[in-house]
Amino acid sequence: MKNLILYTRETISEEELSVKVAHSMHLAVLSNGELKVLNHNSGVLFGKATENADGSLNAKCLEKPVALQINNFLYGVVYIISNEKGEPDEESKGKVAVCITRDFAHYSSPAMWNISEEFIERIFVSFNDEKRFFEVWYKESNGKWFRGFAKTFIGDLFNVTEESFEEEQGISKEVLSFCENGKEKLPEGMILSGSLEIDDETADYVEKKLITPVNITNIVPESVIASQESDVTGVKAVAEYSDGSQCQKVVDWDLSTVDFEKEGEYRVTGKVHKEHFPFPIFENRADPCIGRWNGKYYFIATTDEDGNHSLYIREADSVKGLMDAKPVLLLDSNTYDYIGGLLWAPEFHEVEGKMYIYFAAAFQGEFLREESRVMELKEGGNPVNPKDWSAPIKVLKPDGTPLAEETKEITLDMTVFMWEDEYYAVWSQRQFVPKDLGAWLYMAKLDKKEPWKLASEPFVLTKPEYSFENNHTYVAEGPFALIRGDKLYLTYSGALVDSTYIVNMLSLKKGQDIMNPREWTKNNYPLLCARSTPGEYGTGHNAYVIDDDGTVWNSYHARPGVNGPRSTGIRRVHFGMDGEPILDMQEELDVKDEIAAVSMKVYVKK
Repeated sequence: MKNLILYTRETISEEELSVKVAHSMHLAVLSNGELKVLNHNSGVLFGKATENADGSLNAKCLEKPVALQINNFLYGVVYIISNEKGEPDEESKGKVAVCITRDFAHYSSPAMWNISEEFIERIFVSFNDEKRFFEVWYKESNGKWFRGFAKTFIGDLFNVTEESFEEEQGISKEVLSFCENGKEKLPEGMILSGSLEIDDETADYVEKKLITPVNITNIVPESVIASQESDVTGVKAVAEYSDGSQCQKVVDWDLSTVDFEKEGEYRVTGKVHKEHFPFPIFENRADPCIGRWNGKYYFIATTDEDGNHSLYIREADSVKGLMDAKPVLLLDSNTYDYIGGLLWAPEFHEVEGKMYIYFAAAFQGEFLREESRVMELKEGGNPVNPKDWSAPIKVLKPDGTPLAEETKEITLDMTVFMWEDEYYAVWSQRQFVPKDLGAWLYMAKLDKKEPWKLASEPFVLTKPEYSFENNHTYVAEGPFALIRGDKLYLTYSGALVDSTYIVNMLSLKKGQDIMNPREWTKNNYPLLCARSTPGEYGTGHNAYVIDDDGTVWNSYHARPGVNGPRSTGIRRVHFGMDGEPILDMQEELDVKDEIAAVSMKVYVKK
């Protein structure tokens, strides 16, 4: 058995670690005096907002989380709800929130448990094997402790009595001793709230799931029969990782010892190839997207250095080649008299064999007339020739009306994908008048014959309900789809576009109803944040491209420093032990230099 430690963190600053993200449930595993901090010392369960009648949200934080084992398969997490400032929340007075989990990486939507008429300051819950009831200890704001029982995890309390209780009783002696004597080993800013003994299998899973995998070995065949160089250069290595996942890797083989004109046995050596993309590859380029068309790769992004008034396109024969490709001006705020500025988030998408660029632009520069638009590449056109693109037109609803009410709402960040033979569009839409409701993700079917028009009425896919996506402002934007086998992953960004910007994910399996928001699974914690990669802040608005070797690359923007400019980065997408995408695998973890050397025998036969 191992000890799972639950804690929150001290706030650093609004820029580096604000209340909304510090006041979330963090995890670490303690075993034999060794502490493993999970998920980069970042939260895995966050406060969830409540919703008002007009659709607006009330942000919440999470305090004092504790856990218990419910049965052989399920665990429960109980926590106190605070307001967005981390203070007692009037709406949640006398209540606590409860979640169910099987593995401490995936959690059910929280349910509210009403246990008192006063504010709750502390709570501990356990299952009493002898009495077959849940035993509940809670402390009210007046300092009094109470003990009660419940027949079910969130059932009504009975036999409630006022009794004394020491908080240390709810935390194992091993954890308390470690925290007292090993303070230098504790994660930064840790505020201990609870612990739970978990079996080795559960601990192994949560460690592998919430610690970025690292390359541990690289396997190549013992030998290969070859008659030409390509028979050897085509041999790839299978890279294995600490979580049990694998990935095929190109090998840079040294064939200088092989004579392909002479039959015989040869020994060749090589190194597992590691593509290097320094961060940033482009400064002042945000919302990047890489597309493929007729064997070429194209890069486009929002241009921050001129205030978002231009769009440039680059062309290369490879993803790596885009770093040195010449930028070509595609359009700017003067190209068309009806577009005055704020050219945002361009994306390449192929629909029915034709290439399109979806982006947002404002009519004559009016912010409240920012709308999703699309341009089509003419038949046989050259993507880097501006004249080969049609004039931008608005994306419209099925009846030909705008997506949103002009001068009151804006639409932006439209993405397009095909799923089970249908095309879909997802975009961000924000109402400002009469009340700012924040940016929500909307979705609809797309007319594949006229991909500037929806084929169904839009619906709200998700709102920025978790505290990591309503940090500093209520925003869900920048969606992009990644399809892997029978799973559809839709990543998106949330929070203010500053150092606290994040990437989160929605997912869906084949056979589920894509048009039903309840069918989608939403991650409880972001895939990328300011703690994911050292030196990169405000990581967000990403897009994917698959190269000729089948490698999935993630382009994103982040800030090189808390107040640095939004700049483009590229990183390989790894797929972990459960097949889900991992976006924070840095190059030094992806291919370990000390084990990159491989060798095999080559039998040349004519």
